[in-house]
Amino acid sequence: MKNSTSKLVIVLTFSSINVMLNTDIANQISLAKSTNPQKCDILAYVTDTDAQGLNVRSGASTYNTILGQIPINETVQVISAAGDWVQITNASDGFQGTGWVFVAKLGLTTRGYGTNGVDLYVSTSQQSQKVGRIPANTVVKLLGCQGDKAQVEYQGVKGWLTKEDQCGAALTSCS
Repeated sequence: MKNSTSKLVIVLTFSSINVMLNTDIANQISLAKSTNPQKCDILAYVTDTDAQGLNVRSGASTYNTILGQIPINETVQVISAAGDWVQITNASDGFQGTGWVFVAKLGLTTRGYGTNGVDLYVSTSQQSQKVGRIPANTVVKLLGCQGDKAQVEYQGVKGWLTKEDQCGAALTSCS
């Protein structure tokens, strides 16, 4: 009896380890799939206050080589997104070329001048449910992008802005 109990404990232990390992591998595969770059076409500006500027890297990770820096408030074109990183090009000053930056270091301002604000949508479609309204000329946190839509956060609400409602210039209006 004691021998069969020991065998059962060993089998259960190895089964548990196997499930944990397989779950971790599945999570890693899932994360790898979710970081496939999404094509984008939006403008944003640098919000990083580091005196050296925002680091532009050769890939979507802090482990990648720093190619250069972009100063605060400079405008960049975002051409793709992968997880918490976006690929940028056409910086208005600083680094010239194409590279990757941490998306949390970029921002947008809303348009909607002369109106009561702009709509925030649950998905990239303007036919999707509206999740909120953002006042005109308001700074929002950039979370990502897809096509010409920007995923943003404003006062804890996350949603999507249409291209017409985005301003990627920090120091001037986009009217």
